[in-house]
Amino acid sequence: MSVSASDAALISLSGIGKSYPIANSAAGRIRTLYALLRRRPFAERYDALTDINLEVRPGESLGLIGVNGAGKSTLLKVIAGVVKPTSGEIKLRGRISALLELGAGFHPEYTGRQNVFLATALMGMSEQETRAQLDGILAFADIGEHVDQPIKHYSSGMIVRLGFAVATAVRPDILITDEVLAVGDESFQRKCIAWMENYLSSGGTLLLCAHSMFHIQKLCQKAAWIHDGRVRAYGDAHRVTREYLAWHDARNAPKVQSHAQALKSGVYALLSMLLNDQSGQEGAILPMGASLRVSGRVFSPDDRAPTVLVGIVRKDGMPIYGVSSEMDGHVLVRVAPNEFAYDFEIPELSLLPGEYTLKGHALDPEAYRLFDEITADLTVLGESREMGVCRLPHRWNAI
Repeated sequence: MSVSASDAALISLSGIGKSYPIANSAAGRIRTLYALLRRRPFAERYDALTDINLEVRPGESLGLIGVNGAGKSTLLKVIAGVVKPTSGEIKLRGRISALLELGAGFHPEYTGRQNVFLATALMGMSEQETRAQLDGILAFADIGEHVDQPIKHYSSGMIVRLGFAVATAVRPDILITDEVLAVGDESFQRKCIAWMENYLSSGGTLLLCAHSMFHIQKLCQKAAWIHDGRVRAYGDAHRVTREYLAWHDARNAPKVQSHAQALKSGVYALLSMLLNDQSGQEGAILPMGASLRVSGRVFSPDDRAPTVLVGIVRKDGMPIYGVSSEMDGHVLVRVAPNEFAYDFEIPELSLLPGEYTLKGHALDPEAYRLFDEITADLTVLGESREMGVCRLPHRWNAI
């Protein structure tokens, strides 16, 4: 997947690839060394990145998402200049500040205070400039008396605090962060988010790698889903994160059983299922708050009115809501010998934007035994940073 680049971009990646040699034996290590000396491709290699094409313009915020091992951290290291790409071209403009691996750029034997001077010097600040901002840096880090202790004794959270505090002082053109918000405590996360929002509102450019879709949606305009070292999706942050979460849920979902056997065996079975008068096989795409109607016919082997259950689940199978005709005291209408019609409606769908599965079930009249199941995809469109799966009526009261 390609994204157009221009001279105005602060970060421009074209065909970036990164490969690592696989050498599990002495002979393999010799072949690897030979390839390095001759500048030839590795005979056996692992491709961490393949044909990455991205750009980040001034004032933009881009989130990188994907499962562990997808290549996100490798891509950030390439952009930060920590790792040299195997192929492709990278163009960078402006001063970059990168918060990657914990403790990167810090000396373990130095105190926190000494490491502040070391880190700012590496970023191009003079000692005088650092001293002028030292109080602000230490106040943001808020690690107390530990600032004069060697950082080899620091917790991971304290190291992140110090590293982010240095970044706030440098105020770079481009800030690159890798899972910074996953390490600090809640109060520090709030402080970081507030700083990032202010940084972005004043024209800063952010490249954020995170597993929290909430943080990606809150802070990023765009998102890139990295999968197996490639860009699988790129664009609006809400759309890309929704696609990623749907894929993630579907990967963990149980396999759907076919209802064909139920039809052949002559038990209670759904003959059809329509979503807003369209075939359930096509699924349904609705805006948040729209009306959802599920209708169709169900077969009854003994010509008694069967029970129909309609349910909505996440892609990973977690139930969200389900109700049957028997629960509501509704009796299906007979429309033909051994056939009954059902018509179920949710006037205002409260589901948050995302991908879901709608399920229809045929049960006996007593609703004791489930005989059949039909499933259909349900996509809810919209933009929301609310958490969970549904929107509940609520209000904020003035005190």
